[in-house]
This record gives sequence, C-alpha cells and structure tokens, in this order.
Amino acid sequence: MTKDVIALTAKMPDTTALMVALTAGGADLDAQAVGDGAVIQLLGAAGRPLVSVEAPVLVQVPGEVERLLGTPSATPVWWTETRASTAVPEAAPLAGAVAGRLAEVLGGTVWPEGAGHVGVVPVTSEASAAPAPVGALPTVDVVTESTAVVLADRPVIGLTAWLSDVLRTTAAFGAALHVVTPDHCRLSLPLRTALAGAPNRWVVQDPASGYYDGLSGAVLAWQDGTFAPVRDEAGNARLAAAFRRAEASGERRLTVQFRTEHPAEEGLLVGRSLEAAWRTLTGGPPAGWGTAEPVNLPWSPRQLTDLARSRAPEPTLVTAVGSPERPALATVRVLRTAAGVEEDVTLSLGYGPSEEVPLDALARLAEELVAGHGLVSMLAALGPGRRDLSLTPRVSVPAVPVSFTLGGAGVAEATLTQARRPPLEVKPVQVGPQRRPGLHYPLGDGGDPAAWESLSVLLAHLRTAVPPLP
Repeated sequence: MTKDVIALTAKMPDTTALMVALTAGGADLDAQAVGDGAVIQLLGAAGRPLVSVEAPVLVQVPGEVERLLGTPSATPVWWTETRASTAVPEAAPLAGAVAGRLAEVLGGTVWPEGAGHVGVVPVTSEASAAPAPVGALPTVDVVTESTAVVLADRPVIGLTAWLSDVLRTTAAFGAALHVVTPDHCRLSLPLRTALAGAPNRWVVQDPASGYYDGLSGAVLAWQDGTFAPVRDEAGNARLAAAFRRAEASGERRLTVQFRTEHPAEEGLLVGRSLEAAWRTLTGGPPAGWGTAEPVNLPWSPRQLTDLARSRAPEPTLVTAVGSPERPALATVRVLRTAAGVEEDVTLSLGYGPSEEVPLDALARLAEELVAGHGLVSMLAALGPGRRDLSLTPRVSVPAVPVSFTLGGAGVAEATLTQARRPPLEVKPVQVGPQRRPGLHYPLGDGGDPAAWESLSVLLAHLRTAVPPLP
C-alpha cells in the first residue's frame, strides 16, 4: 500500500528545510522535480521514484485537519504530504524520515502519530535499482491498460490535489481510477462525487467479505486488470454482507441542490448565492474554500470569481466548508455559457440526533434566491447521514425530498397558472418579485418516501427536470 505521511508545520517548508528533509535517504539518492515543480521525488539507483513530496499547502481554515485526519490542529498550518512507493521496502520509513525532519526543523507534528523520525534510511533493496514501468504514474500503486489503482488508508479519504490530478490523467486516457481502502475508511463528499458512476470506483477491502464497491455494495474481484462485479448465473451482481450492515446513529444530512444563472456582467461575484444559502441555513458564511482537500483558503467570493474568470471558458469546480461547530460542505461548479454564468451548487449540512433541521428556513431561502440570485431551480432532501458529512461503505436509506423551488424563468415557461395548480395536495408558495415570481413547493418533512412520487408528478406537470441527488 502507498504509505502517506503528512508533516503539519508552523513554518513554511522553504528550500533549506526541504534539502534537510531530502537527505533522509543518504547521499546516494537523486532528486527530481515533476509536475511543473509541484512535486519533488527521491529516486532509486535506476531512477525509480521512492518518495514523492507534494508542494506544501497553507491550511487557513479551522477544523480542516481534524475533519480529514481526525487530529486537532491549530491553524494556520502548513500541510506537506509525502507518499512512498509500494515497490521498495525502505520507501515507507523514508517517507516518515522526510516528514519527521520537516517537523523537526520547522516545528510541528507528523501524521500518523509515530510515523515521523529523523534518522537516515539507507536504501539497499534490489527493487530500488529496477526502473519504473513504462507509463507508470508516480505513486500510483497499480496501473493496467484500463485502470489506475490507488491504495489508501486515512480516516477520511479526500479529493486531494494529487488525487484530482490522477483522476484527470486517467480520464484523459479513457481509464478508470479505483481507490482501494480498508473497511474503516470513509470518503469525503467531494471524492464521493468524483468517483460516482463507471468506470471509477471506491473499492473496499473487508476481512470477511473480500472486495466490494463502497457505493453500491457489489462484490468485486480483480478480473482482467480491473475490479469488476462478481455475477451469479443470472448475470446479477451480488451484494456484500459487510455493505448490508446498516448504521442507525440517528444523525441526518440535509442536501440542498440548486442552480443559478446570471448575466456575465463586470461586477458579478460568483459564490454569493452559496453564501446566501449558508447564512440562511446556518446563521453565518462558509469558513473556507479551495479547489481540493484540505480546503485551505478563507471564504472569499472575490477570489472565487477571479479564479473562475481565469479558467473560463473551462468550468471551475471548488469545495466550500463550514466551521467545526456547524458541519456543512458544498461543491460549486461555475460555467460560462452563451447566456451568462451558471452556478451549480450542492450544499450538505449534518445534524445530530437531538439537533433541529431548519426545514422552515427553506422557504426564506427560496425567496432570497429567486429575488436576488437568478435561481433556476432548487431541490432539498433529508435523509440519514453522518453529522461530519463523511460517507461510510454501508447501505443507507435514500434521502427524501422536502421541497422543490422553480425560479422565475421556469414558472414563466410553464405559465404561472399551470405552475400554481399541480395535480397534488401541494400548495405552492409564491416567492420573489411580483412581476416574475418563482414558486416554492413544500413536499413534506423527509419522513415519507412517497414524496419521491409527488416530486416526479410535479416535475412532469412543470415539464422540467433536476439533476440526481449525490
């Protein structure tokens, strides 16, 4: 398994500190920069990568280290990942020595606890003298013609910058990314979204059940260079027993999914609709945002707008997080279109068994988004889910719709008369400006799965559609 070791330091790892850290393997190892200088690799005798050191990230968002690693940490803190190859036995302790030296020189700690040290790790294994396979991705554990396999073991597997890069690389070659973890690991919502749907997978290794898909529960086996479902004589996939062990904690997750459209004006700030939703549902703005995990930047619609403009016409995908006291996490996709600027937002909020879910605030949110943020549509749903918003490889009851809102343009297209009279016992509430109103449709409190049928009838009546819930 690729060994991840993370140095969490008070000071930025500068050139001097990195040079001290990279001597952990002695004077016989070479170093090279790859990825436009974003990664430094320690190389074996024949150029085989042994340890990769990622560019340091300054995490300024409180709670991010604990959310992903389970370890409390003061912020700001410099997060430097070292990743050891599985091909060489000495690589894992070498990664620990690199991280340990950074922590020693700069003041800090190493995750996991006990992995860091400051000794020299001589590399004598014959495997270090063998060249890396042609076409191999650095620090990816297995690469076949169809699949890149990454083995990971952290409390929460997040969508790191490195993993995002692996995902983009495999997609460009038409290959799959399979992230393999022990059964005690959890996924972050951004990574779960990235892995959803074929050919990518979350592969869980259970001591009793073997391998299974952590999102669907299908039993998997390594077949022809990839993980594929094990099927019975009728061709149906089998469900792993470990996946069926449902968790009943009483915790819940509220998911609010909405789309807004704006004219591409000079003064436009993207992210304002997300901030409005965050304030309405939590009482405050997001704590931070970033393009990968850990989320490292304090919340700033201005900086988010600047990034989206620099990437246009390509889409921009970012993650926003809340404070540790009120767990919330959102993914935002900003896209320049012929009509203007489109924002697709999925905001998730976690609640404990005794915490009240603010369903009554959804009508106020609908009013604000229609009136001031160009809402196209909004769907809110409530279901079981961890308060910390991570996902376990277990079956869960699907979320149930609690409300749907159609923006002014959609109401005008369906006609106000038609939209006001769905063939349901649903009384829509008019929201937004009088001249171009939207309609907010309450569908229940999240306790009755029949709300899905009501939503289906409503959408057919309005002749519209919404993307599926994550």
